[in-house]
Parts: sequence; structure tokens; C-alpha cells
Amino acid sequence: MQIYLVGGAVRDRLLGLPVGERDWVVVGATPAQLIELGYTPVGKDFPVFLHPRSKEEYALARTERKTAPGYAGFAFNTDPAVTLEQDLQRRDITINAMAEDEHGTLIDPYGGREDLDNGLLRHVSPAFAEDPVRILRVARFSACFARYGFHVAHGTNRLMRDMVDSGEVDALVPERVWAELCKALGCSAPARFFSVLEGCGALAKLFPEMTGLAAGLQPQHGAAGPALPVLECAAQLSPNPEQRFAALVCDIDNGPGMPPTQLESLCARLRVPGRFRELAGKVLAHRRDLHRFASLDAAAKLDLLLALDAFRRSERLADFAAVCAAEAHSRDPRSRAYPPAELLERAYQTAAAVRVDTSGQSGRAIGAALRAARIEAIRNME
Repeated sequence: MQIYLVGGAVRDRLLGLPVGERDWVVVGATPAQLIELGYTPVGKDFPVFLHPRSKEEYALARTERKTAPGYAGFAFNTDPAVTLEQDLQRRDITINAMAEDEHGTLIDPYGGREDLDNGLLRHVSPAFAEDPVRILRVARFSACFARYGFHVAHGTNRLMRDMVDSGEVDALVPERVWAELCKALGCSAPARFFSVLEGCGALAKLFPEMTGLAAGLQPQHGAAGPALPVLECAAQLSPNPEQRFAALVCDIDNGPGMPPTQLESLCARLRVPGRFRELAGKVLAHRRDLHRFASLDAAAKLDLLLALDAFRRSERLADFAAVCAAEAHSRDPRSRAYPPAELLERAYQTAAAVRVDTSGQSGRAIGAALRAARIEAIRNME
């Protein structure tokens, strides 16, 4: 039995990046042997085990055989005779198909180190085309490693385009699309995720709401993708993926337009979590009010605070203002400040501090008195 560190941990160490999760491959072993050593089985589709002490994942070396369309249509072989090279060959791109032995010696049968040095995202084998999730992963890696100048190999893009043309990408389930999108939103250059999808023809199928952003563009590998200036500014201002998703919604609305019903349709289709959906909806509905906040009268300012649910969830004000600031910066990159954000916070603090005498008053009267007092306080704000 031999154990190897594989995948992202090896790649990130060679890039000089912090190593997060570590994945291991076990060659020459059976499930029974690992269980006898104290490993806990957790895999459903193929044998994966948790180490008895570190709780890291150890998978038996395996090969795959395509049995049906989609990312789940595979049969796995985990016979102890499967070699490390065979296991690495089934992986998506070469920079993820490297391993290290117990002495830290690099094992690189498919040229991953050279591709890492050259900034190339290249498929390991033609079997890449059997799993449509790999299109999303390549797009995500392009977004994450954009600062290092990584680009998609022409042959890999051609395979991705063939997968789109053959309908293989249609088998992607919403949860997998959202999972990769969410990870991409946390990358250094999230707009690259969509550029790669546009370059292989997958954007229109996976994100039809963005079709108008690429209108007039001929999908072409290496060409500029859809214009996403708000998302790009949001990525410079904050690593928060919820803010970045809302910024993406702004870009779509600034292009082909995105009525609330279309946002609801997008979020429902991709199973977007509620906190992402809520912030995007608030931004879509109210960002223009914040842009012109200084010109609103006191009642309208209070109405905006109420629409944002500020008095119950004040922590969301900062997220809302941050996305609006990203949109403002996208239109005027020279501007370093966004005064409406400060004004919004001051109005909230002022209104939240208001207290009214409720003795002898009904609920409706109390609400009216509180509203009147808050309006007056905002009006008198220095």
C-alpha cells in the first residue's frame, strides 16, 4: 500500500499559495484493509475514507468508464492493481494531476509542472470531455489564477466547445453550476469565469440572462468576454461573494435589463441561497435611490431604510452600500469615495436613536408617531 498527496494541495504548494484541504490517494489497497487500519468509509459512489486522526480524505486509486450522459454517468474501478498514473490520468487538467510521495518527491506524468510554469490550463486526456462539470472548473481556475496570467489551452477550449455543441453541458444540474459559480465569485478575477464560458459557447446555455451582455460578440477563445464592470469593481473592493453576486446582477440589469421576475427565475433555477438572493433583490430594487440619496427628502430616506429592513438587520446596510459603491466606481473609476454610503449610515443611526412616548397610544398611533419623529430627526440631521 502506497499513499500520495494529490491535486490542489500539490498545485498550490508549487504556486507558493497557502495549502488548504489536502487530498490523498491510496494505491494497492482494498476497503477492508483501510477499515482494519481505522479509516472510516464515507464515499457513496467510490471508496473514500477519513483518516482516523487527521480526518482528511483518503480515496482509493481508481479509473472511470463513461456509462451515461452527464457528470454522474460513470462506473468506477478501484481494484488494488490501479496505478497512481492511471488515477491521475482521469483528472481534469494537468496542474491538478500531480502527486507527491511520502518524501515530498513530485510525480508528474502529464506535464503539470511545466503547464504551471507557463500558466496553461490544459486537459489531461480526451476523457475530459466526458464530464461537463470540468467546463465550469476550468472557467473557475481561470478566474482564480488570472493574476498569474493563466489561460485555457486551445485544444482544451476546443474540447469544451465540442461538449457544448454535443449537448453534454445540458446535463449539468443547478447545484453544481451554483457551486462552481459561488467559488468563482470568491476568486481574484470572477469576471474571467464568464469570459471562459463565453469563449466556448456555454454562457448562453448556463446563464441565458447574460446573453445581452455578449450581444454582437462572436464567441471566440481568448477574446474579451461580456462586459462586467460592476463585478470587476466589486472584486477590487471586497472578497464577499454575496456582494459580488449582487454586483453581477447590476451588470445584467445595466445591459439587457433584469426585472425582478427574471432575478427570481435565475435564483430559483440555480438554487441560489436566500442570503445571496435577498441582497441581490435589494440592490436591484433600490440602488438608484442610494445613488441620489442626498436629493431625497427625509420621508423618502426613511422609506429606503425601511425597504432595506435596516431597523431589524442593520448589518445588511453595509453590504447594500458596498455594491452600490462598486457600481458608482465602475462609472467613475477616478472616484475614491462614495458619499451616499456615509449618508445612509448617518440616517440610519439618527433614525434608530429616536424614541417616542407610547403611553396611552394604540399600535397604529405608535407607528405613526415613530415615523413622524424619525422623519423629523433625519430632516434635522447635520
